[in-house]
Amino acid sequence: MSEALSIHHDQAGHQFETTVDGHRAYLTYMDLGKQTLDIYRTFVPNALRGRGVAAALTEAALKYAEDMGYSVIPSCSYVERYMERHQLKMAKL
Repeated sequence: MSEALSIHHDQAGHQFETTVDGHRAYLTYMDLGKQTLDIYRTFVPNALRGRGVAAALTEAALKYAEDMGYSVIPSCSYVERYMERHQLKMAKL
């Protein structure tokens, strides 16, 4: 994606979201307590796929987790693959 995305963190709704060309994409998580986030869903509409939107949402969520001292459980398969590709640590259960 050539332009920078404006990603909004809706803390009350436990999600990161962005709207591009009228299409909404989002990543949702649960705060499990004990400084652990479970990122369980990433959704990008067909019209936005292949443009780096899911990666940008994932980066924003992982940066938030890191900044807040959270461990991450990647229940979402996209986030799990992203973390593996970038050699990021996952929470130990």
